[in-house]
Amino acid sequence: MLQRFRELNTLRNQIFIGFLLVMLIIILVSGAFVYDRVSILLKNNAERHIQQTAVQANGRLDALTGQIDGLMEQVANHPTVQQLLLEELNGNEVSFNQRQSLLQIVSSYQAYMPSVGSLELYTADYRLLFPIKEGSLESRINEQHISEANAQKGRLVWIGVDPHDEQSLLAIRQVSLMDRWFSRGGYLMARIQRSYFQLDDPFSGSDSGESVLLVNDEGQLLGSSGTPQEDLLPLLESGDQTVSFRGKEYVQVKLRSDKTSWTLLVLTPVSYVTKGLSVLRTVLLVSGGIGTLLFLIISFLLSTMITRPIIHLIRAMRKSRMGVLTPNSQKVSTMELRELNNTYNGMVANINDLIRVVYEKEVLQSRTELKALQAQINPHFLFNTLEAFNWSLEEKGEEELAGLVVMMSRLFRYIMGSPNNKDEWVALSEEVEQIRRYLRIMEMRMGERLSWDIRLDPHEAAVPVPKLLIQPIVENAILHGVESRVGKGVIEVIITPSSRKGWTSVEVSDNGPGMDEATLLALRDALDGGPPVSAKGSGVGLVNVQRRLKLYYAEAGMKTEGLIVESRRSEGTVIRFEIPSNGGDTYESGQQDDSNRR
Repeated sequence: MLQRFRELNTLRNQIFIGFLLVMLIIILVSGAFVYDRVSILLKNNAERHIQQTAVQANGRLDALTGQIDGLMEQVANHPTVQQLLLEELNGNEVSFNQRQSLLQIVSSYQAYMPSVGSLELYTADYRLLFPIKEGSLESRINEQHISEANAQKGRLVWIGVDPHDEQSLLAIRQVSLMDRWFSRGGYLMARIQRSYFQLDDPFSGSDSGESVLLVNDEGQLLGSSGTPQEDLLPLLESGDQTVSFRGKEYVQVKLRSDKTSWTLLVLTPVSYVTKGLSVLRTVLLVSGGIGTLLFLIISFLLSTMITRPIIHLIRAMRKSRMGVLTPNSQKVSTMELRELNNTYNGMVANINDLIRVVYEKEVLQSRTELKALQAQINPHFLFNTLEAFNWSLEEKGEEELAGLVVMMSRLFRYIMGSPNNKDEWVALSEEVEQIRRYLRIMEMRMGERLSWDIRLDPHEAAVPVPKLLIQPIVENAILHGVESRVGKGVIEVIITPSSRKGWTSVEVSDNGPGMDEATLLALRDALDGGPPVSAKGSGVGLVNVQRRLKLYYAEAGMKTEGLIVESRRSEGTVIRFEIPSNGGDTYESGQQDDSNRR
């Protein structure tokens, strides 16, 4: 062994071994020094980066909440919103059209922030004013949040997850009335998509970076709809910088937002903090790691170029869930993806055009149905023929029949009206005069079997009503009441002011045989849209009158109950309804159209 060592102990080998030892010592010392210095530098940079990420996330959260706050402040200070809430506070009920005008105002603001799913406006007594549906603020959120909104005096209060929609967050503010010394006039609540506050992709399963989480005081994740199984409350209560979560070690940084009272959790995997050291160690040991790193970078860039346009397209498609179809405005350089984007934009444009066409068709159908119902009770009679009958009968001395023809002529002229439908609305006095003519004609036919009484309150004589609204009911009373009775029949028409202020009550009664319970229920069901009740006669009937009441007054925002039918066997039948004394918005708009045509 010693002999062999001596044979290798040559000057060349010694120089080689000496240089080798020197190089090894230099490499070890320099490597250890560089490793130590670089590791300290990487740790310091990682800590600064985590703090910077937390500050940036907090700033971004403040910017997002500021946008919502600014939007809600503009809506709350809008003159129309202020005026409607002031009227409600003064005890004046807001009409349907006034509430509907809020749709255009809210939509104009929501167009700038699609992430705001909806805006809800409540009065000072917690009634839902917009959207146009039934609801109250107390059934929507807790009394605690309402009290906090009152205490904030118009500043935005963040509630958290919507109890009725886990995909949304709620924020509320008190609306202060500028014309009432900034007193409480109502509440404005916004429903925001949770993805709007998704500051990062939480728990993506990757160690490549931080997870920025927005958490409330109950440990509930707010910035994402996919809530993790674990509770985040232990992370909020922990005072340690390094925490264990979901089987991994994280470096934790917490920042509490003063505006929302929510907490930002920045969780950085420990493996990411020490990743630089691993890369450095890998670079010192394996030079091939550089090629792998370059390959990963290039793959990442290529995958980003492909997936980013698709992500933008997916985000545009997700907006359609809220009923907003918007095109994707992102520019794409790749030919295939550009063609896909153009196809989607074309589809959105076509769907929006179809929605507009369907809406216009619905409006046209409603108007056409209204005209069709009016046309059903507008028989076109020959006035000239009736006049000829009148002159012929007078020449022959048939004065009674001549008078009957004159009344029929006036009756038909009233029914037909002018050809351009300008007299679609008439005063109650005209409608009552028409009923008198009709009853005189029926009195000539039925003789002493028919007697009638019409009572019209003088204050209601000028109330506008749709033409031929009461006459079909009187005709129904004669057909099914007087004619079906043995003996003398009585028809009463009573028009008086209603107990409801601003409304007029109309009641038509007869002393006919009445209806049993089953027939009455079937008639009420037919008035509510059920199957028609088969009966004799060719008149337009009560169902037609009911539909006209709904079309004329319901679309004008006037809440009318329609026809109320009361009847008992052998006790006769009473039919009553109420109409607004001002005729409703439909009459007013019709009068304006006539004046414009003149």
